[in-house]
Amino acid sequence: MFDYTLLSMTKSILFIGGTGIISSACSPLVLAQGDNLFLLNRGESIRPVAAGAQVIHADIRQDPGALARAIRQHHIDVVVDWIAFHAEEVQRDVDACLGEVEQYVFISSASAYQKPVQRLPITEETPLVNPFWEYSRNKAACEALLMKPHRERSFPVTIVRPSHTYDKTLLPFHGGWTVVDRMRRGLPVIIHGDGTSIWVLTHHRDFAVGFVGLLGNPAAIGEAVHITSDELLTWNAIFDYVARAAGLELKVVHIPSGVIAKYDASWGASLLGDKAHSVIFDNSKIRRLVPAFDPQIPFSEGSHEIVAWYDANPQFKVVDDQTNHLHDRIIADFQKIKE
Repeated sequence: MFDYTLLSMTKSILFIGGTGIISSACSPLVLAQGDNLFLLNRGESIRPVAAGAQVIHADIRQDPGALARAIRQHHIDVVVDWIAFHAEEVQRDVDACLGEVEQYVFISSASAYQKPVQRLPITEETPLVNPFWEYSRNKAACEALLMKPHRERSFPVTIVRPSHTYDKTLLPFHGGWTVVDRMRRGLPVIIHGDGTSIWVLTHHRDFAVGFVGLLGNPAAIGEAVHITSDELLTWNAIFDYVARAAGLELKVVHIPSGVIAKYDASWGASLLGDKAHSVIFDNSKIRRLVPAFDPQIPFSEGSHEIVAWYDANPQFKVVDDQTNHLHDRIIADFQKIKE
């Protein structure tokens, strides 16, 4: 049995991943608090490695033994898996970490919470029941797998459930830059439902404060916790913020989520299993565990950051013809039905 009081000391932390949308903001904070940070990844991200982090180049899906070797070689205290999506990947982590590390952190998803939402605000005790989206069901299955060794063998797991977390590279709607390109060409864009459902967007730098405060935190062992902003936005407002950041007038066609699902199963699953539902999160648990957590970046600011990044990096302004044709087809068919 580990002495969890040791977790408050300087730690060696390993991120499986570490240069993704969310983790890229967490890495600098880990280093700033004086811990040692190792990133086990393929080294193929568009985001730079945080200065001071040590990179272990490996593809864990092709070389599952890479994690166990890294733990032994670098005397790792805390492992965070940012890129596990299936039970077999989590089981690989348990096999490597059990009895070897003082904390294992699994990145789950707030989309795993019950849909349709039965009661607001959403707390960590809200059931994990999502019949619409396989991604969410897989995350819930990973959580269930992890809690079994925690109960039976004191496996030191912490589960973190991000909701919709973004950085300057991520537009918050299906279709990405293609949607902004449509806006700039004066074409209508699709917003699901009537656009009035409530959504929460969290800037990755705000998320990082809460997340890093969980690493080496004895009170977080055996706990699941979501980390989100407190800002409540309608989808109409989200699209409007992006349009205004791009200096555009927004033209919208509202399409029911169920209709969208008939045209595109993947898009529909992400709506019916998550984004079509109003969400409000109770963040009292993360605030209790990490008192420093205090989200400060509104999407009115984040949207300008996103558009400015794309305008400064035109190579990422990818326009997808299939997405364009899909939008045109859905809008045309829906308008015929209304006539």
